Amino acid sequence: MLQWERGRVLEVSAPWRGVQMLRVSRSDEPVESEGEASTDGPSTVPALSYPELVGEVAEGEEVLLNANALRRGLGTGGQALVVARTGELPEAQQPTGHMVKARYTPMQTLVDALDDPGSPHRAALEATHGLGGMPVVLADLHSALPAVVAGVRAQAPEARIVYVMSDGAALPAAYSRTVARLRETGDLVACISAGQAFGGDLEAVTVHTALLGAKAVCGADVVVLAQGPGNLGTGTDWGFSGIQAAEGLHAAAVLGGRPVAALRVSGADARSRHHGASHHSLTLLGRAALAAADVPVLAAESDPDTDPEDRAFTQYVRQQLESGVVEPALTRGVGHRIMDVPRAGLREALDDSPVGLRTMGRGMEEDPWPFLFAAAAGRHAARLADPAGR
Repeated sequence: MLQWERGRVLEVSAPWRGVQMLRVSRSDEPVESEGEASTDGPSTVPALSYPELVGEVAEGEEVLLNANALRRGLGTGGQALVVARTGELPEAQQPTGHMVKARYTPMQTLVDALDDPGSPHRAALEATHGLGGMPVVLADLHSALPAVVAGVRAQAPEARIVYVMSDGAALPAAYSRTVARLRETGDLVACISAGQAFGGDLEAVTVHTALLGAKAVCGADVVVLAQGPGNLGTGTDWGFSGIQAAEGLHAAAVLGGRPVAALRVSGADARSRHHGASHHSLTLLGRAALAAADVPVLAAESDPDTDPEDRAFTQYVRQQLESGVVEPALTRGVGHRIMDVPRAGLREALDDSPVGLRTMGRGMEEDPWPFLFAAAAGRHAARLADPAGR
């Protein structure tokens, strides 16, 4: 169901690259609806606009808003989205290529993909026949990205890290404040938007060409592959958008990369299916994966000063992996490798992250485990990228 409204822009800001944040005064009546319309809600609302799609919005303009997520009260995406400026047309884009993203939606956009026949990167891409063992970290939640990056930096401060954004959740790469900030600080050398996702530093038609482009064009030492913000879950075994990471695992493997699985872990989630190693990770690796991955876990420290509860938790996660991932995967001929990773220095690296760390509404103080395990995956990937540095 569509729920559109008209509004007038009261304030405009541009808090990070690729977006405008607006405060919009709502009109009294919705423009279009199915079923009975509701006009409940504040007279002014936050809205988000993508200049790439609608041009630069100015104060005083009238805009057309998609208010679906706002009315539903969603967390990620809980604001109105600008569909169009009713009095202005955006300046026409003239890409040299013919690749279309968000295809056959009203907001489809032409992009210059690195795998386009006219791309200046096409020759380098075609000359690259594989990843040569390059580590590819697979995560099912976007919130793992800064923690993985922190783990890489803790082990290899000069490593070139590229983020490949798949199209399982948000399609505009500009929606991610995390990516924008990590690009500003140089912690990411590039963002490549793959599939229907768009707006990265580089565009790719598939995850496969995005991975090859990360190596051939960006000179990546480590790639992090994950969906954008806005994971969708249903509480069923297979119904979560992050399961798309299994496809990324397969792409990394078939191209000769080294898949590294960043586990989704929690010590504070009240839902039993997400306590310890989440059922998302267990399903993705134990049932969906058709190729092997390294599965980094925090080593159960022998240091007598280690908190016994911490040691017990990491041992519990390992037991979950043995029974829920390694054994069922072996019955299908897939030999995942559980890798012990020391945690020394990871907490400090996470504390130094230029991006605030939050997942499922919780930060480091409420639940450090999601970030520590993601950082462990980053550290392991960095060690693979630089064996001499182990």
